[in-house]
Amino acid sequence: MAQSYNPYYNEYHQNLELQQNIKYKKKYRKLKRIVKDTVLENAALCDQVAQMQENLLVVKEERHFLLRKLYQQQGEVDPTMLTKSQTNSFGSPSPNHEGVAPKKSVKKRNSTEALETKSKPKRYCKAMRRVVQLIPLDIHGRPVFPISLGDLTVYSLGEVVSDRIAYHTEDLIYPVGYCSTRMFASLRDAHTKSLYTCKILDGGSNPRFEIVSDSDPDQPLVGLSPDECHSRLLAAISPTLCSIPPRGADFFGISHPTIQNLIQSSPGTRKLANYKSVRFEVYKNQNSDRASSPIAEEETDPGLGFSALHRTFAIPNGYRIKEEPPDPNLLTFQDFLM
Repeated sequence: MAQSYNPYYNEYHQNLELQQNIKYKKKYRKLKRIVKDTVLENAALCDQVAQMQENLLVVKEERHFLLRKLYQQQGEVDPTMLTKSQTNSFGSPSPNHEGVAPKKSVKKRNSTEALETKSKPKRYCKAMRRVVQLIPLDIHGRPVFPISLGDLTVYSLGEVVSDRIAYHTEDLIYPVGYCSTRMFASLRDAHTKSLYTCKILDGGSNPRFEIVSDSDPDQPLVGLSPDECHSRLLAAISPTLCSIPPRGADFFGISHPTIQNLIQSSPGTRKLANYKSVRFEVYKNQNSDRASSPIAEEETDPGLGFSALHRTFAIPNGYRIKEEPPDPNLLTFQDFLM
């Protein structure tokens, strides 16, 4: 009798095991689906976090840029001192709630305040302040290119190179990719105007400066400094202009207060070892300081302005750049074609 129930008993156990296996398989698939969805959701959240971090960096840069512009327009605080004060405020300990500080710290603060009051008039005196002109900005506070400043037009500010010391001095910064144009006397005819393109390129350990004329684009004037390029340009226009002292930085436009202020506000200027930041003020009254403006200097400097050049120097009419004689074989070939 017991033997007759054995097949049914075994079959029951087998069905029970199959049902349990099916149940566990369903749970496994469900857990696998949950893990997969969790991984995908985690990846999406990581992407969102990375995007938010990039947005925060952009907003932080825009905030610093707008703060610099605000303080420059007010003409009260140097923009470089703003960032220093912010970093010092983050790293300095919080004061006591009672407003009482130790005596030693009071003595140190008094000494440092005395040093700052002595050094501030020397570094930020009125004679060293330079006036910038108002230029159009976009909704993010960035300048709108091209920037027209009289005969000078700037198309790109380039990028500040902070890891090579030859790309800046105490007074100027040579950003790679800087591009500007200026109207000046032509190389072929000094009595006509020509458009010159000024570029600052990456030359390795030293920057490469170029001045290219639209009348002769295949022969750029190259130099290791802006003054070298400017002196070569003056000598190429006429030998009588060699007596003019070169002002390459002014010809390129990198010493123009408006352009220098924009370059000084670019990322990477804090890492420059030798450059000393300059305090700028907004050029509010354009009629009162007309004589001291950079555009007025272009009208009076023969090395920068076309009209000032001809008011100061009498360049011969017959002066031309020496050209190579035509090839006779080429002339016969042209006659044969015609």
